[in-house]
Amino acid sequence: MITMKDIVREGHPSLRVKAKDVNLPLSAEDIKIGNDMLTFLKNSQDEEIAEKYELRAGIGIAAPQIAVEKRIIALHLLDDRERLISHVLYNPKIVSHSVEDACLAGGEGCLSVDRDVPGYVVRHMRVTVSAFDINSKPVKLRFKGYPAMCVQHEIDHINGIMFYDHINDKDPYELKDTVTVID
Repeated sequence: MITMKDIVREGHPSLRVKAKDVNLPLSAEDIKIGNDMLTFLKNSQDEEIAEKYELRAGIGIAAPQIAVEKRIIALHLLDDRERLISHVLYNPKIVSHSVEDACLAGGEGCLSVDRDVPGYVVRHMRVTVSAFDINSKPVKLRFKGYPAMCVQHEIDHINGIMFYDHINDKDPYELKDTVTVID
Protein backbone atom coordinates (compact mmCIF):
# COMPACT_ATOMS: atom_id res chain seq x y z
CA MET A 1 0.00 0.00 0.00
CA ILE A 2 1.30 3.43 -0.97
CA THR A 3 1.51 5.91 1.92
CA MET A 4 2.85 9.46 2.18
CA LYS A 5 6.33 8.12 2.96
CA ASP A 6 6.38 6.62 -0.57
CA ILE A 7 5.63 9.94 -2.24
CA VAL A 8 8.74 11.89 -3.19
CA ARG A 9 8.86 15.60 -2.49
CA GLU A 10 10.12 18.67 -4.28
CA GLY A 11 13.78 18.39 -5.16
CA HIS A 12 13.66 14.64 -5.87
CA PRO A 13 15.17 14.01 -9.33
CA SER A 14 12.23 11.80 -10.48
CA LEU A 15 10.00 14.86 -10.50
CA ARG A 16 12.09 16.58 -13.17
CA VAL A 17 12.67 13.65 -15.54
CA LYS A 18 10.66 12.98 -18.70
CA ALA A 19 9.33 9.52 -17.82
CA LYS A 20 9.74 6.56 -20.18
CA ASP A 21 6.88 4.96 -22.09
CA VAL A 22 5.43 1.80 -20.60
CA ASN A 23 5.83 -1.29 -22.78
CA LEU A 24 2.70 -2.97 -24.14
CA PRO A 25 1.15 -5.34 -23.44
CA LEU A 26 1.46 -4.21 -19.83
CA SER A 27 3.60 -6.22 -17.45
CA ALA A 28 2.18 -7.49 -14.17
CA GLU A 29 4.50 -5.00 -12.43
CA ASP A 30 3.12 -2.01 -14.37
CA ILE A 31 -0.47 -3.13 -13.74
CA LYS A 32 0.32 -3.39 -10.02
CA ILE A 33 1.89 0.10 -9.98
CA GLY A 34 -1.24 1.56 -11.60
CA ASN A 35 -3.60 -0.29 -9.27
CA ASP A 36 -1.56 0.73 -6.21
CA MET A 37 -1.66 4.39 -7.32
CA LEU A 38 -5.46 4.28 -7.78
CA THR A 39 -5.88 2.54 -4.43
CA PHE A 40 -3.83 5.30 -2.79
CA LEU A 41 -6.18 7.96 -4.22
CA LYS A 42 -9.27 6.06 -3.02
CA ASN A 43 -7.73 5.55 0.44
CA SER A 44 -6.68 9.19 0.66
CA GLN A 45 -10.29 10.27 0.08
CA ASP A 46 -11.69 7.89 2.72
CA GLU A 47 -11.64 9.84 6.01
CA GLU A 48 -11.10 6.79 8.23
CA ILE A 49 -8.32 5.24 6.17
CA ALA A 50 -6.67 8.64 5.51
CA GLU A 51 -6.60 9.42 9.24
CA LYS A 52 -5.33 5.96 10.19
CA TYR A 53 -2.42 6.09 7.71
CA GLU A 54 -1.91 9.88 7.75
CA LEU A 55 -2.65 10.29 4.05
CA ARG A 56 -3.14 13.66 2.37
CA ALA A 57 -6.18 13.66 0.11
CA GLY A 58 -5.36 13.46 -3.57
CA ILE A 59 -7.36 13.31 -6.81
CA GLY A 60 -4.46 12.41 -9.09
CA ILE A 61 -1.02 10.88 -8.90
CA ALA A 62 1.74 10.14 -11.41
CA ALA A 63 4.34 7.37 -11.21
CA PRO A 64 7.29 9.81 -10.89
CA GLN A 65 5.75 10.92 -7.57
CA ILE A 66 6.54 7.46 -6.20
CA ALA A 67 10.01 7.54 -7.82
CA VAL A 68 8.93 5.35 -10.75
CA GLU A 69 10.01 7.08 -13.96
CA LYS A 70 7.26 5.59 -16.14
CA ARG A 71 4.35 7.21 -17.99
CA ILE A 72 1.57 6.05 -15.65
CA ILE A 73 -1.06 8.28 -14.04
CA ALA A 74 -4.15 7.66 -11.92
CA LEU A 75 -7.19 9.90 -11.43
CA HIS A 76 -10.05 9.56 -8.94
CA LEU A 77 -12.44 12.52 -8.70
CA LEU A 78 -15.94 13.76 -9.40
CA ASP A 79 -16.76 15.97 -12.37
CA ASP A 80 -19.08 18.99 -12.21
CA ARG A 81 -22.10 16.68 -12.52
CA GLU A 82 -20.94 14.51 -9.60
CA ARG A 83 -19.97 11.66 -11.95
CA LEU A 84 -16.99 9.58 -10.85
CA ILE A 85 -13.90 9.76 -13.02
CA SER A 86 -11.60 6.93 -12.00
CA HIS A 87 -8.83 5.79 -14.34
CA VAL A 88 -5.34 4.40 -14.53
CA LEU A 89 -3.79 5.60 -17.78
CA TYR A 90 -0.61 4.33 -19.39
CA ASN A 91 1.37 6.48 -21.85
CA PRO A 92 -1.24 9.26 -21.77
CA LYS A 93 -0.89 12.20 -24.09
CA ILE A 94 -3.02 15.20 -24.90
CA VAL A 95 -4.08 14.88 -28.53
CA SER A 96 -6.29 17.98 -28.69
CA HIS A 97 -7.35 20.86 -26.48
CA SER A 98 -9.69 23.82 -26.41
CA VAL A 99 -8.63 27.33 -27.29
CA GLU A 100 -10.36 28.40 -24.08
CA ASP A 101 -8.13 28.45 -21.00
CA ALA A 102 -9.08 28.08 -17.34
CA CYS A 103 -7.58 27.94 -13.89
CA LEU A 104 -8.70 26.93 -10.42
CA ALA A 105 -9.75 29.83 -8.18
CA GLY A 106 -7.81 28.41 -5.22
CA GLY A 107 -4.72 27.53 -7.24
CA GLU A 108 -3.32 24.00 -7.37
CA GLY A 109 -1.76 21.73 -4.82
CA CYS A 110 0.35 18.61 -5.15
CA LEU A 111 1.09 15.56 -3.03
CA SER A 112 4.79 16.17 -3.72
CA VAL A 113 4.69 19.81 -2.58
CA ASP A 114 4.43 20.42 1.17
CA ARG A 115 3.83 24.15 0.93
CA ASP A 116 1.23 26.56 -0.38
CA VAL A 117 2.23 28.04 -3.71
CA PRO A 118 0.06 31.08 -4.44
CA GLY A 119 -0.98 31.90 -7.98
CA TYR A 120 -3.07 30.84 -10.93
CA VAL A 121 -2.07 27.83 -13.01
CA VAL A 122 -3.57 28.47 -16.44
CA ARG A 123 -4.45 25.32 -18.38
CA HIS A 124 -6.78 24.29 -21.21
CA MET A 125 -10.49 24.17 -20.30
CA ARG A 126 -11.00 20.95 -22.31
CA VAL A 127 -8.56 18.25 -23.38
CA THR A 128 -8.77 14.97 -25.24
CA VAL A 129 -6.30 12.36 -24.01
CA SER A 130 -5.24 9.16 -25.73
CA ALA A 131 -3.76 6.42 -23.56
CA PHE A 132 -3.89 2.73 -22.78
CA ASP A 133 -6.04 1.26 -20.02
CA ILE A 134 -5.18 -1.46 -17.50
CA ASN A 135 -6.03 -4.10 -20.17
CA SER A 136 -3.51 -2.59 -22.66
CA LYS A 137 -6.43 -1.34 -24.78
CA PRO A 138 -6.26 2.10 -26.40
CA VAL A 139 -8.68 4.66 -24.98
CA LYS A 140 -9.55 8.22 -25.90
CA LEU A 141 -11.04 10.31 -23.10
CA ARG A 142 -12.39 13.85 -23.00
CA PHE A 143 -12.06 15.99 -19.89
CA LYS A 144 -13.59 19.38 -19.12
CA GLY A 145 -13.13 21.85 -16.28
CA TYR A 146 -11.79 20.49 -12.99
CA PRO A 147 -11.01 16.97 -14.35
CA ALA A 148 -9.19 18.60 -17.30
CA MET A 149 -7.03 20.58 -14.84
CA CYS A 150 -6.26 17.36 -12.96
CA VAL A 151 -5.28 15.27 -15.99
CA GLN A 152 -3.04 18.09 -17.31
CA HIS A 153 -1.36 18.35 -13.87
CA GLU A 154 -0.61 14.59 -13.91
CA ILE A 155 0.59 14.56 -17.53
CA ASP A 156 2.90 17.44 -16.59
CA HIS A 157 4.39 15.19 -13.89
CA ILE A 158 5.36 12.50 -16.42
CA ASN A 159 7.03 15.25 -18.45
CA GLY A 160 9.08 16.58 -15.52
CA ILE A 161 6.94 19.71 -15.09
CA MET A 162 5.66 20.96 -11.73
CA PHE A 163 2.41 22.94 -11.46
CA TYR A 164 4.19 26.05 -10.18
CA ASP A 165 6.27 26.18 -13.38
CA HIS A 166 3.08 27.61 -14.96
CA ILE A 167 2.67 30.44 -12.43
CA ASN A 168 3.66 33.94 -13.54
CA ASP A 169 6.72 34.90 -11.43
CA LYS A 170 6.11 38.65 -11.68
CA ASP A 171 2.37 38.58 -10.94
CA PRO A 172 1.07 35.18 -9.76
CA TYR A 173 -2.57 36.32 -10.01
CA GLU A 174 -2.38 38.02 -13.40
CA LEU A 175 -4.90 36.62 -15.88
CA LYS A 176 -5.95 37.43 -19.41
CA ASP A 177 -9.63 38.37 -19.71
CA THR A 178 -10.25 35.21 -21.71
CA VAL A 179 -9.33 32.80 -18.88
CA THR A 180 -12.23 31.20 -16.99
CA VAL A 181 -11.73 30.88 -13.23
CA ILE A 182 -13.23 27.64 -11.88
CA ASP A 183 -14.42 27.66 -8.23
